[in-house]
Amino acid sequence: MKVDRIEITSARVSPGEQKTCKVIFDWAKKNNCLSKVEVLEFVDHNKSVDWINEAGGKVINLLCKGSEKHCRQQLNKTPKEHFSDIKKTILYAHEKGFVVNAYLEDFSNGIKTSEKYVFDLVKVLNKNKVKRIMLADTLGLFSPKEVEKYVTLLVNKFKTQQFDFHAHNDYGLAVANSIAAVNAGCCGVHVTVNGLGERTGNAPLEQMVPAIIDFTNKKIKAEEKQLASASHLVELFSKRRMAKNAPIVGSVVFTQTAGIHADGDKKGNLYVSKLSPKRFGRKTRYALGKLSGKASISMALKQLGVVLDEKELKLVLKKVVELGEKKEFVSKEDLLFLVDNVKNNEIKKLFKIRKYEILSSSKRKLKATLSVRFEGKKYKASAYGDGGYDAFVTALKKIFKQKKMHFPELTDYEVRIPVGGKTDALVETKITWKRGNKVIETVGVSTDQIEAAIFATEKMVNVILKIN
Repeated sequence: MKVDRIEITSARVSPGEQKTCKVIFDWAKKNNCLSKVEVLEFVDHNKSVDWINEAGGKVINLLCKGSEKHCRQQLNKTPKEHFSDIKKTILYAHEKGFVVNAYLEDFSNGIKTSEKYVFDLVKVLNKNKVKRIMLADTLGLFSPKEVEKYVTLLVNKFKTQQFDFHAHNDYGLAVANSIAAVNAGCCGVHVTVNGLGERTGNAPLEQMVPAIIDFTNKKIKAEEKQLASASHLVELFSKRRMAKNAPIVGSVVFTQTAGIHADGDKKGNLYVSKLSPKRFGRKTRYALGKLSGKASISMALKQLGVVLDEKELKLVLKKVVELGEKKEFVSKEDLLFLVDNVKNNEIKKLFKIRKYEILSSSKRKLKATLSVRFEGKKYKASAYGDGGYDAFVTALKKIFKQKKMHFPELTDYEVRIPVGGKTDALVETKITWKRGNKVIETVGVSTDQIEAAIFATEKMVNVILKIN
């Protein structure tokens, strides 16, 4: 993604964490970016420095108390004692060849309630050749006006010092506060992918990158087209799903829902802003439901390479609105089947699952046996899998192999059940597939999760056959 630097952990967490750091540092050294990988360190003279040094790191971010209250009550030390400890730790780190940066933890409270303490601390850090001083809004208390006021104060007072801003999102102001910090003179802002972090988290990388480009005069290296894939990767490993309407990376943020918006796009991109989907490697989509108009249907069909006359368009719209009233999901790909109906196309599905059987046992892997009709011919296949659906797909791939066809890649699998639903409640399974450059979403509904996934898969095969 070409971010400038990353902070990967805190020192002295565990032996396992140190081992992981070593793997990262070894990789960074081989790729000539060791100076861009940092670790949070504590004011403990040599302990944290030695821990990071043993792992192979070369940059530390020293956690200093940025408010007198934290200094006296949490450390139970006077400012003089804390400053002395800081100097000893920095001196030792420099002797070991480290680059030293420093956090001002609880800076937002400190600058408001103990301004002199903050100034004295910055002087100590500046005098001891700390490269970057990182101003932390630890509890997310700042407003943009306050950020502008206090960052400007420090930047003007310490003209040769480089400052970063570290925002938390407790009031939902992390991005706005970070932009205020940049405009006030901070040279760096701290972000996390998907805004992960303590409590409500930090400023999200995927929102900060376009915001800096569009609302400041600063230049950044981060690649915008990588934001969505990075977000999805972190979603998978953190097991924290992003909201569908999350800016930039949400699944529906480049989806036009109201028919009037689609009509505006059709008549000259009237609803297009700087945040175009193409900028982030994404595409505009048109939601199909009871708010849809003919323009929404027309634009969605255009993306599929299908053109209808006015009468046909009205009939498809009527069916989409009917489905929307039932709160049924209507994907762009579903339109292909609606179009078939409207055109009185009596041709049967090119692919149909005639029957299937999935056997479960505590003693062996699950086995799936299926029978399908594929372009007029019958095929059978059996396979084992790690789960029922895995066994089904493995068997289906055997049939695809007989047909000398490439089976699409499954990139996402989402299951939804009604709130408070019972064991016999309907299950909606949405599967996202990738085939070359095409992304296909299909949905299956059943009282059984595996069957819902099988229905979605059947639909996917018919979609790719129709697109071909």
